[in-house]
Amino acid sequence: MTAADAGKWWKEELSAFHLPHVTCHLHLLLLIQKKKMELYPKLIMDALATVRYPGTGKNVVEMKMVEDDLRIAGMHVSFSLIFDKPTDPFMKSMVKACEAAIHAYVSNDVEVEIKTKSLQAPRPDLPDLLPGVKNIIAVSSGKGGVGKSTVAANLAVALAQMGLKVGLLDCDIFGPSVPKMFHMEDARPYSERVNGRDLIMPIEKYGVKVLSIGFFVNPDQATLWRGGMACNALKQLIGDANWGDLDYFVLDTPPGTSDIHLTLVQTLPITGAVIVSTPQQVALADARKGINMYQNDKVNVPILGLVENMSWFTPAQHPDEKYFLFGQEGVKRLSEEMQVPLLGQIPVVQDICQSGDDGTPAALDPTSVTGHAFMQFAARVVTETDRRNTQLPPTTIVGTHK
Repeated sequence: MTAADAGKWWKEELSAFHLPHVTCHLHLLLLIQKKKMELYPKLIMDALATVRYPGTGKNVVEMKMVEDDLRIAGMHVSFSLIFDKPTDPFMKSMVKACEAAIHAYVSNDVEVEIKTKSLQAPRPDLPDLLPGVKNIIAVSSGKGGVGKSTVAANLAVALAQMGLKVGLLDCDIFGPSVPKMFHMEDARPYSERVNGRDLIMPIEKYGVKVLSIGFFVNPDQATLWRGGMACNALKQLIGDANWGDLDYFVLDTPPGTSDIHLTLVQTLPITGAVIVSTPQQVALADARKGINMYQNDKVNVPILGLVENMSWFTPAQHPDEKYFLFGQEGVKRLSEEMQVPLLGQIPVVQDICQSGDDGTPAALDPTSVTGHAFMQFAARVVTETDRRNTQLPPTTIVGTHK
């Protein structure tokens, strides 16, 4: 800027203000500083060096999170931040922190454009999330305490006993019980690099691939998570795991209707639902709500059928005797009323409790009373699934409002 140009610029700026001499002079000094400011890479990198990644004590520069694509054009700055995973929980907050650092240590007038990249390949889009899975079965109950997890675990084992490829996902984030039922409380899954992504490897037992949040949390402590955090954890167990090729993917859902159920129908095209209930009226009333949830116009997941658990008590020494402790054929009447199939009736025998506590599902012994009942139930599920796939179009995931 020549002396003549500077004088002309001063006059133009002065004419825009009717301020006392000192105030006007200070303002002009700031304008001159702004006019003369030139951005350069080290100025930007020094500002970014003040931003630390949570939990590491290191800043984004020394962690090499700032990609070598820094561009400066006048007062416009653009660059990319590199994260390990596309699902990094601090991605948005780190972008905001970097913007704030540049504004604080360089100038508020800098226009900052930050793009994000990840070293790991992104999770596939929802329709292609589990391309190797043929059928997804949601095992649900209107209320807790009806043996839903026992039914889900034994269904998975029985299907595997039939020679099918089976996966079982414990979707109950706040009360996982599958690790206990498979005697895998101390199991800890590991990850493997598959097609550019670090995927959790399900633990296989009894021919079933199993995952549960119980593998990752302290079993003696309550999981105090808000709904959003629990749903994100569930999505990771689904989309960031190497489930591979499966004939049946069994979902052990939480009791009732919740955010978890909404997340499932918004994430997976569920082939059909199996509703578990006991014969007593209080359980049947909640079973109706479970059926209604899946049959809702916005959800539209077919009901494969109902299964009656704890249908009667049979002493091991007297297998021909039946004692109807919770009422008789209540689920059968409900299935007729709701016009959905009755898939099976599972009796109460002492060994079913023992097998659950020991981590050996009853379906492993098809010669036992309960093992035989579960094998018949699994065969009926296969039949109804095949019928559903023949007569109905594939389920579509529920859309989300953005």
